[in-house]
Amino acid sequence: MKYTGPKDAAPAPNGVVDVEIVETLARILTRLGLSEIEFAQGDTKIRVARQVTAAPAPAVAPAAPASVPASPAASKAPDAPGAVKSPMVGTAYLRASPDAPPFVEVGSVVKAGDKLLLVEAMKTFNEIVAPVAGTVVSILVEDGQPVEYGQPLFVIE
Repeated sequence: MKYTGPKDAAPAPNGVVDVEIVETLARILTRLGLSEIEFAQGDTKIRVARQVTAAPAPAVAPAAPASVPASPAASKAPDAPGAVKSPMVGTAYLRASPDAPPFVEVGSVVKAGDKLLLVEAMKTFNEIVAPVAGTVVSILVEDGQPVEYGQPLFVIE
């Protein structure tokens, strides 16, 4: 998405940044669930970024998609205290590139803030990080699988 700013906006004098533009970019960033957005006008460039973390669980968890095989861990995952759920709709990637090792595997010990996977939404790769320290006991998605908001991705105990 390219935001061109207000029609009558002129480049800010003396390197002063227009707070209204920054606030507008922040609202767009939040509304679309992006991790970063850039704006350029003349010599002025503004980049607004945020750290994306797992969102709190919704009141009603959606059913797991048919492509995820049913297993005891998967069936209890939405209710598990260590369930990490997708904060957005997108495509899950368990590794940085097709030939790279996965970020984590079952049995991996993670710290709060460790990268678990990427969710691509609108051509932007958003890092999903561990909300707590523990051991990954279940991976509930496959590499390249579409995910929904609130869908369980991992269980960390």
